Amino acid sequence: MNRLIIQFAAVLLSNPAFWTWSTLGAEIMDVPSLFATAQHEGRVGVARKSKLIDARPAIPGEIVISIIAGEGEETRSKPAEVGDMVVQNRCEATGHEEYLVKAGSFAERYEGPLEAERADGWRPYRPRGVDMLYFIVREADGNFTFNAPWGEPMIARPGDAIVRDPNDPNDTYRVARDAFSCTYEIRREPEAAKKPL
Repeated sequence: MNRLIIQFAAVLLSNPAFWTWSTLGAEIMDVPSLFATAQHEGRVGVARKSKLIDARPAIPGEIVISIIAGEGEETRSKPAEVGDMVVQNRCEATGHEEYLVKAGSFAERYEGPLEAERADGWRPYRPRGVDMLYFIVREADGNFTFNAPWGEPMIARPGDAIVRDPNDPNDTYRVARDAFSCTYEIRREPEAAKKPL
């Protein structure tokens, strides 16, 4: 019996596909409900990504693992398709994390390239400044996971921002606390933040 348990544990540890954040102690949440609650409580504001990023064409089939400095793996992309781009944030606090952006979304969200391709294949692009809804995860919310638009689990922690395209509620994702403060500008503070204590 003990041998069977050890073999099962070995399979789990050797295969990240079996891991879920709920297994690691984070509750799986319904993010649309969380967003609705945050709106009802006046905790939703408007922000837009404003800092330059670097990007390169993704290699078809490439899986991009987003790693946040001090946290580890945030999420994994689905295999890249022709035209997809790998984006790297210019944010030292997060370790300049990378993520995959689909071809159609990239053209909507970024303009450029602004310079010629560097020897390493990266080129700078400017965010188009699309206004996004956001709320900040509270201590009371704790750690939780939800399904990112690309189908992979994504963990959120207190202080992180949950960002949503106002025209596409399915396009909701987590932005780590440092990445949000480093790459986004607040366009409108949440109503609750304006009220005196």
